[in-house]
Parts: sequence; C-alpha cells; structure tokens
Amino acid sequence: MSILIINIKELIQVEEKAAKWVAGKDMAEIKTIKNAWLLTKDDVIKDFGSMDKLPKINVEKTIDASGKMLFPGFCDSHTHLVYAASREIEYIDKIKGLSYEEIAKRGGGILNSAKKMAEASEEQLVEDALKRLETIAQYGTAAVEIKSGYGLTTESELKMLRVIKKLKEISPIHITANFLGAHAVPPEYKGKQSDYVDLIINEMIPQVAAAELADFIDVFCDKGFFTVEDTDRILMAGMKYGMRPKIHANELDYSGGIQVGVKYNALSVDHLEFTGDEEIKCLLESETMPTILPGAAFFLNMAYAPARKMMDAGLPVALASDFNPGSAPSGNMQLIASMGSILYRMTPEEVINATTINTAYAMGISDQYGSICRGKKASFYLSKEIPTYEYMPYSFGDNKVDTVILNGKVV
Repeated sequence: MSILIINIKELIQVEEKAAKWVAGKDMAEIKTIKNAWLLTKDDVIKDFGSMDKLPKINVEKTIDASGKMLFPGFCDSHTHLVYAASREIEYIDKIKGLSYEEIAKRGGGILNSAKKMAEASEEQLVEDALKRLETIAQYGTAAVEIKSGYGLTTESELKMLRVIKKLKEISPIHITANFLGAHAVPPEYKGKQSDYVDLIINEMIPQVAAAELADFIDVFCDKGFFTVEDTDRILMAGMKYGMRPKIHANELDYSGGIQVGVKYNALSVDHLEFTGDEEIKCLLESETMPTILPGAAFFLNMAYAPARKMMDAGLPVALASDFNPGSAPSGNMQLIASMGSILYRMTPEEVINATTINTAYAMGISDQYGSICRGKKASFYLSKEIPTYEYMPYSFGDNKVDTVILNGKVV
C-alpha cells in the first residue's frame, strides 16, 4: 500500500543518510522540514520534501495533516512488559518508606513477579501483553525491547521468551527479545548464588539459544544482585551463543557494571544513577549506548543519572521507559521525554534524539528506525495540532498523538 501525507506542519528528525546515533553537543540539534509531505510504499519511507516541491504521485491513500507534525515513532529499548500481575501493594510499602532492597529481601520485587509468572499461562501472558503493546503504540511507540527475567527457572524463563516470540509475530510494533535470567537470585539459591549462575550458563543459555528465543543477553549487575564476576561469566557464555550483551548497571551503587558492559561490547548499559568520571571515560572509549530510565528513578525516588554531564563529555544518551510492574509501571514514552526535560534538564531536541535514534541504536535497529529517512521503516506518528515540536515534552499527562502508522499501515 502507498500513503501520501500532505500539508505536514513540520516533519521532525529528518535524515538524508541514516546515522547510528547522535552524541554530545550534536544532541541539541534536529533537522526538520516545515510545510512538508511524506510518501510511504509498502512498509518503508519512500520519499519526502517540502510542499512547494511536491511531485505528482499516484497513491492508494492520501492523508491531509494540516496543523499536525510528523515524528518518528519512539523506540523503547528497555522494558519488562511481559508480566503476570501488578505490584501496587509494594507501591504502598514504598510510600511508607521501605527501600527497593528491603522489599526484595522480604520476598517482594522481582521474586514476587517470578512467583506469579510460574502460575500464569502463556495464553494469558500473551493476551495481557498485547493490551500493553496496543496502549504504548497509541502513545507513539514503534519499537520496543522486552526482557525476560520474571521466570528465574529454566521452565519459566523459556515460557516468557516464547510469549515474546509470539508477540513478535502478531504485534505491528517491532520487538526485540532479551534473555535476563540473571535478574535476581531465587530464594532456593540463597547462599548458593554461584550455583544459580551455573544453572543460567549450563542450562538456560543453551536452551534459549537452541530455540532461537533471544536477541540479547542481560544481567542485573548491581549491589545486592549479581557481581561483576557473575556478570563476566554469564556474558561470556551468552556471547558464545551469539547473544549480544546489554546490562542493568549502577542503579543502586557504583557496581562496576558499566565497565564490565563495555568490556564485552554491550549494546547498552542501562539505569546509570551512579555514574562518575571513571564510568564516563570508559563509555567514551566504547560503542556502548548509555541508557537512562527516568521512570524508575522517579518512581523509586532515587538520585537521577548525570545526563547533562554525560552529554557535555561527548557521550550519546538514550532514554527508555523500563516499563515493569514494580518500579516503572508506565510505558508512556511521551512522559519519559517530559521527564528527560523536567528532571534531567535536557532540551526538547536532546530528548527527541534520546527517545528515537539513540534508543533505536540501543536496540540494534538504528538502520531501520529512529528517524525520518528514505528506506527506513514507515513507523511514525502524526501529532494532534500543536504549536511547536517543543510542545511535546512541555505538555505532559495528555496524549498528543493523533494518528499512528506502523510498517506503512494506520493502526
């Protein structure tokens, strides 16, 4: 199918040649075309330009976008949106002053979700996750990474990853799968953490790889969870099976997670509340995307990652939702963009880059998503009638998306 969109008030994040990411001072710049048109053919962006140079084109569908802006779809590179139950009771515990670590030690947190996951059917998990995917699509998300990690047994981890594989087949959103068996240590392995690491390496990873269920491998390398040594072993094993690393790092302390992620050429290191000069220097010498998760820091009332210091040093920065039932129960990337500006003092241009091209890189898909570029996937959204693109992060709490197009189809 071919679609011609005309009278676009402003076409945002335009590229003539696809970049892998945007870093440092360049994050404060985006290219746009005012009074524009855009043509899609099948599932790709075919052409675009200004209305005064619109050629005669025969198409199957024309959309008049007068007063509206066209943005590339958000890429959400860090979520846990396959889960069996919400955790609002723990939310009350947080309000009463219990820390994330204290809740985890009492059997809450990830272990609570793992218990519910073991009891859930694959059919119900697919049905529930599809509803969440439909919701985030309506808020402008075009691509999402989904992690396992609420299984913590071989059987449950494989079940989660089969669900993600099914979602890949039926959702119009582009999905990547991340194996996160090392999300927490199960109670039965208390005091025997190395035995659980052995289980991940010797049983889980080979079975995940044999069934081709994961694009990436991840570890929660942080205080109270998995050590640098554990992480080293797990990433090395995963890489032998072709799974590129990604890391949960430095959310709770200076854990060494950033350094071990860079050591193994992780595609991204995520959270990063505790990031200092040593970590920044390490990242500057790498191909690893620093990814900040504002929703989790906000929800847990934690220190905020030093986004400005990272960009001033020349680093790229990505922003993702961390959508999960315990510490970030929202996949609304419009809200994440607003948090980037309000909490991290990022300009509108910086948050647009951080939630599109840079998060696309953190998923390994910046050649196909994250900007308006000929040959990239026709996955974008038209805003409602808004005055400027700066209005997107400025106005939080409402949905500013009017029309969503994924893979060249209106959804």
